[in-house]
Amino acid sequence: MPQRHSKNNNDLAFFTYDEKKKLGYGTQRERLGKDSIKPFDACCLCLKHFIDPLCCPKGHVFCKECIYECLLSQKKDIHRKLSAHETQQKQDKEEEREKLMLQKARELDAFDQQNHGALPQYSDRSHTRDKNGFHGANSVKVTSFEEEALRNMKAFWLPSATPEAPVKVEAPSTSTICPEGKEKLKLKMLFPIYLTEAEADEKKTNSNDNFICPSCKVTLTNTISLVAISTCGHVFCKKCSDRFLAVDKVCLVCNKGCKEKNLVCLEKGGTGFSGHDDKLQATDFKHLGSGSGLGLVRPAVKT
Repeated sequence: MPQRHSKNNNDLAFFTYDEKKKLGYGTQRERLGKDSIKPFDACCLCLKHFIDPLCCPKGHVFCKECIYECLLSQKKDIHRKLSAHETQQKQDKEEEREKLMLQKARELDAFDQQNHGALPQYSDRSHTRDKNGFHGANSVKVTSFEEEALRNMKAFWLPSATPEAPVKVEAPSTSTICPEGKEKLKLKMLFPIYLTEAEADEKKTNSNDNFICPSCKVTLTNTISLVAISTCGHVFCKKCSDRFLAVDKVCLVCNKGCKEKNLVCLEKGGTGFSGHDDKLQATDFKHLGSGSGLGLVRPAVKT
């Protein structure tokens, strides 16, 4: 028989610390490894080695097919939202027109009934009159509103009679955005990039070590910051870019002129070291479900 304070004691009305720890209760932190880090030569959409790479002005690299398909789907979604917004605007105008016609019909009906003696006329000024000239609860207008409310009364306890809140479709933005940086992106803003491949005798077994800097011949990895020229698309390391491109204003491969605004720093994944800028610590918060003993996972609140 287990002891009273042992870890196997499960007859308490609450979870012990050891039981919460086994269920994963609380904030769970895990350091991301190499398999969770995107290499510099991978597409930001398909996460595979890019084919015919295109780069945006913020340095995000995509496959040509992936980014074309993404922008096309965004345009289709924008067109669909615009159509829904226009349809809703037409419906709102029709509803306003119907309300105005109904209000005019009610006013004419009330005026006709009062003139034909359907209701007693009050000449005493002591009787309360509203701003529209009707006499409180005895007016035809109030009675018609009550009858309409009785006809259209909803019962919230019946699913068939439950009132529904109107869904308003806001006017969507007509510009496509970058799927990685969330800034505005057009097709003409993309430019192709060209990485210099290493020679056959210098290639290694790892596919990430097949590209080098055309200036210093250093193997490109995630630990090296890369710079692409938007005019010609050639990629250099950050040191060569600061030493030569920023000073000479010309590409070292094709001798094409470039300005400082044409130098785009490429975004890349992390390196696994704590000194890198990227946050490589994944955090989730798990709280216990009521009555089931199972944990429900939700993102942790940033502090």
